Amino acid sequence: MIEFRLNSRSGVPTYLQLVQQVRHAVRLGLLQPGDQLPTVKEVVGGLAINPNTVLKAYRELDHEGLVEARRGQGTFVLQGLTTTTPAEHAALRAALLRWIERAQEAGFDEEGVAALFAAVVRSAFIEEAA
Repeated sequence: MIEFRLNSRSGVPTYLQLVQQVRHAVRLGLLQPGDQLPTVKEVVGGLAINPNTVLKAYRELDHEGLVEARRGQGTFVLQGLTTTTPAEHAALRAALLRWIERAQEAGFDEEGVAALFAAVVRSAFIEEAA
């Protein structure tokens, strides 16, 4: 089961942080079709947020077709977003960790590594679309 974490300094609305965390967990294969999300009551108790915030996040995910609310049972993941196998995922993760280590050795801090990574990702997808 996913454990939500909030970053109050991110500037991202709370409900959207929840949505993004579920999307990421599904994309990385941490949540599989059929897995249950924490109940609204569990999220509210763990994060001390308004129940309507959790409901808004779950409704957004439901609208996207990623999850399904089942009355009296909870909210469940409907589909996966990953097309890689666990072995491919592990290999890519290991390669990325090696790349981060090289960036750190070159003097990049966490923010610098994130900025470089984001720039390369944007560039790669822009070139791919062209």
